[in-house]
Amino acid sequence: MPVSDPVADMLTRIRNALIVKRESVEMPSSKMKLAVAQILQKEGYIKNFDVAENQVGSTLKITLKYGPDGTSVISGLRKISKPGLRIYARKEEVPMVLNGLGIAIISTSKGLITDAEARKNNVGGEVIAYVW
Repeated sequence: MPVSDPVADMLTRIRNALIVKRESVEMPSSKMKLAVAQILQKEGYIKNFDVAENQVGSTLKITLKYGPDGTSVISGLRKISKPGLRIYARKEEVPMVLNGLGIAIISTSKGLITDAEARKNNVGGEVIAYVW
């Protein structure tokens, strides 16, 4: 079944897997989802991700990360843009999530980057998601 917003579907699958304390979650892969997974791994929100090639397409498997007491490292995931309503931030208006405790994933001309990297590179773009 086709999905109208693949990144929102990805974040929902991760959120649902965290609720039921699953070790990993699988979903169809795409370049955008891989970029989001790379950012989540680099920032320490997930343990690992892997892409498995199938006959029809590829599958992205994300290994989730939990603390020593079993609580999720990710407290919240929120997709900001909607297919018909996109939120853009100029370089001066790049959002800061929870005063820097979380990250904003931003789509720029330099690819998907975090809000801190966008400020460092002095670029703006479409706000994709908040993670905290």
